[in-house]
Amino acid sequence: MIAAALFIGFALLFVAGTSIGVALGLAGCLAIWLGDLGLLSVPTSVYTGIAKYPLLAVPMFVLVGAIFDRSGVAMRLVNFTTALIGRRPGSLAAVTVIVSMFLGGISGSGPANAAAVGGAMIGALSRAGYPRAFSASIIGAAAATDILIPPSIALIIYSVLVPQASVPALFAAGMIPGILAGVALLIPIFWMSKKHGFGQAEKDLPRPPFWRSLREAVWGLLAPVLILGGMRAGWFTPTEAAVMAVVYGLFVGLVIYRSITLRDIYEMFVEAAEISGIILIVVALAAIFAWAGSTLGVFERAAAAIVATTDSEYAILALLIVMLIVVGMFLDGVSTFLILLPILTPIANRFGWDPVWFGILLTLKIAIGQFTPPMAVNLMVSCRIAGVPIEATLRWVFPLIGAMFAVLIGLVVFPQMALWLPRALGY
Repeated sequence: MIAAALFIGFALLFVAGTSIGVALGLAGCLAIWLGDLGLLSVPTSVYTGIAKYPLLAVPMFVLVGAIFDRSGVAMRLVNFTTALIGRRPGSLAAVTVIVSMFLGGISGSGPANAAAVGGAMIGALSRAGYPRAFSASIIGAAAATDILIPPSIALIIYSVLVPQASVPALFAAGMIPGILAGVALLIPIFWMSKKHGFGQAEKDLPRPPFWRSLREAVWGLLAPVLILGGMRAGWFTPTEAAVMAVVYGLFVGLVIYRSITLRDIYEMFVEAAEISGIILIVVALAAIFAWAGSTLGVFERAAAAIVATTDSEYAILALLIVMLIVVGMFLDGVSTFLILLPILTPIANRFGWDPVWFGILLTLKIAIGQFTPPMAVNLMVSCRIAGVPIEATLRWVFPLIGAMFAVLIGLVVFPQMALWLPRALGY
């Protein structure tokens, strides 16, 4: 009865429109009260849920995303990538994907990146002859790579919930699958552009000078090198790397590009504080749900019930893939991890799956869900910027889903896609 109250209470609150954090917290409190576990465990769970060192990186990386968005780094990266690829049908759409991957190595948030890249690219894509629904589909899909390419806020949350997987190991493990996911998107993009004649107007546009574009974009290109290289060299931890990235971004915006004013700094700090506050409140309230379910043994029984359906680990993986993609349509990566990891971790332990590989696999599943209609969070952002309904993207988005799904299958068949780099780096 108590287990039913925990899950049914959460489901009813969620369907009623209650925010994720409040629904998790209230359902956990209900289970604690019914199970007579002591209401004093509620504030203790809230505190222990957020009193974790890796979470200090979350507000910093959110702030970094805002800084690089306002400093004009995105447009400079667009010019450089265009100079690199050239002007041909489909090239500007490919530039959109590559720029989104670069920005993913700075902010680590899919919806935030969809907003940044969408604001910079929707107009340019339209002028080059791409339909707005096609452009929104590309931006939503490209932004999904951002929760894989480090730094990733979702992977930081995963490391907090699964201590066996360290942040540096997860960041390294997400690099190759994230890049492959972005490259895979280029195949259907060029195919659809050629088939439908998109981007014909690009041939008439001048190609930006390569060396000038490189010189202007080099500061943005160096940001991921600073973040990841500094961690690998042992100069700073992932949390300290986030602080260094903020300092670097402010230096570029204030001194190099001179595109950020003091008023911009205030607005960016307010924006980052609001977003970070929301994330950490959800984490804190989810800790009540997780403690109640763990103490009552609910998650272990739920995991055992899933495992009991079949003895095949590949059948279980297939079931989890479908479940995670569906859940990813409705929720962002952080919320999905907070809700489902207490159930999924015992399943991974049962089959002896590597926690780092499992984390990247789950993240890739969620990434696909973030641009899979009808309730794709990335697609909602890009469609709002493009001014088109989500249903208008159905024609274009499914080939992109298929491309990224092929990378997911490759990760299942070849786990070394995720595990080789962290092992080579000594993580």
